[in-house]
Amino acid sequence: MFGAIEAGGTKFVCAAGTGPRDLETIQFPTTTPAATLEQAVEFFRRFRGQLRAVGIASFGPVDLHPGSATYGYITSTPKLDWRDTDVVGCVGKSLGVPVGFDTDVNGAALGEARWGAAQGLSDFVYLTVGTGIGGGAVVHGEMLHGLMHPEMGHIRVPHDVAQDPYRGCCPFHGDCLEGLACGPAIEARWGANASELPAGHAGLVLEARYLALGLTNWVCTLSPRRIVLGGGVMQQSLLFPLIRAELLRLLNGYIQAPEITECADRFVVPAMLGSRAGVMGGLVLAEQVALQP
Repeated sequence: MFGAIEAGGTKFVCAAGTGPRDLETIQFPTTTPAATLEQAVEFFRRFRGQLRAVGIASFGPVDLHPGSATYGYITSTPKLDWRDTDVVGCVGKSLGVPVGFDTDVNGAALGEARWGAAQGLSDFVYLTVGTGIGGGAVVHGEMLHGLMHPEMGHIRVPHDVAQDPYRGCCPFHGDCLEGLACGPAIEARWGANASELPAGHAGLVLEARYLALGLTNWVCTLSPRRIVLGGGVMQQSLLFPLIRAELLRLLNGYIQAPEITECADRFVVPAMLGSRAGVMGGLVLAEQVALQP
């Protein structure tokens, strides 16, 4: 049996089981670190003696370097109460089991790779578009980590202020991809969320352009075999054909891969696991750390 935590900025989801069909789950609001982590630990104490490991897919930024003095910490998050919180240490010491750790979006990518829209793929990008924008890349079957975890939501994309005078809502960069295309940015412009915008609405066209600009960068740099789009904004299914068409327009024939040019509807696809992706990825993280020598 494995345990999983999707540690979100607004809610925690905890699960225990052997796989997606037998999970026992609990969900509760994210409050203070001490209270929230104790609630998570209390849930897992019910399975003491059965858990082999726990995997945590966490909001961040986080420290993912095992040799670091702050490995397993949430670091410079805008949620000030959670800055410098030792999430891995707290859970591991309380339960006495190994703890796997990664970002929430990387966890969702792992979940989609095992049970969802990226099954069988060695190289793909997962992007979540909701309150913020985050992305994870799997390269040769492994999550991409480097100096830190990728921050795909904060890439810079062209911003035509004559067409779109909105300044962007990112507190760090203003009009980065997240600042221009996250859920709050849509609502700030149009007074409605993406699911409420009808077909042909200028807001959907603009959103598709910004997301396609991001996808174009990752097609050209990471060469994924598929791009999986999840999160609340992507529940608006009208966005997918717009994004695919704009991606092809932006690539302008330079990438001559039939998987993109002839099968765009299978190249840019919706996530399959929905709100369960993060906690399912936590199960994968738990399994990975349990199998380490």
